Amino acid sequence: MKSNSQLSSSLKLVLGLALLLFSLQSCNKKKEENKSGENPTEKPVAKPISDLSIYNLPSKWTTQDNKNIEMVDLKGKVLVMVMIYTSCKSACPRLVADMRNIEAHLPDNIKKNVKLVLVSIDPEVDTPKKLKAFSIENKMEGDQWLFLRSTEENTREFAAVLAVNYKKISPMDFSHSNIISVFNAEGELAFQQEGIGVNSDETIKKITEEANKLN
Repeated sequence: MKSNSQLSSSLKLVLGLALLLFSLQSCNKKKEENKSGENPTEKPVAKPISDLSIYNLPSKWTTQDNKNIEMVDLKGKVLVMVMIYTSCKSACPRLVADMRNIEAHLPDNIKKNVKLVLVSIDPEVDTPKKLKAFSIENKMEGDQWLFLRSTEENTREFAAVLAVNYKKISPMDFSHSNIISVFNAEGELAFQQEGIGVNSDETIKKITEEANKLN
């Protein structure tokens, strides 16, 4: 018959062997998980750009700060976009007022997720310097405001995406559609507001809804 001390030693030995076997099994399990690609610390694969996204457009644009960008550089923001030209004296000032009204009524907690973009339909006249002066004159200088110009070809292509029609009717004047478009963070068209001086509640609601998804 074994003494208490002998039993205690035997029990310690058994427990020690059991812990060693458990440790080895755990290591093997982790190795198998790593091999199968199931490691929970791995970063998720980025969501591919959909066929309906404006981020597929290869066109290059210049900002009011004379920086060159592509549409895909805006990915991850809700975009509120309108097409204007700075020498416009009729519809454009009212569209600009509508954009400022929309921005003023956005909840503060989502503004970081929103970009308000004004695209020139008169790139020959609207140089970066002209766009910068226009942004200052209209108190649209914050980081949330972006002014863009490109080539005539790129501008026409982009106008078609927004369903905006425009036509030069004199050396300084254009006739054009009055549409404010909302794109989600993936660059897909989510909502459009047509007209000038119209109620923007639905537009603001849609922007807020899309921007809240990014919080």
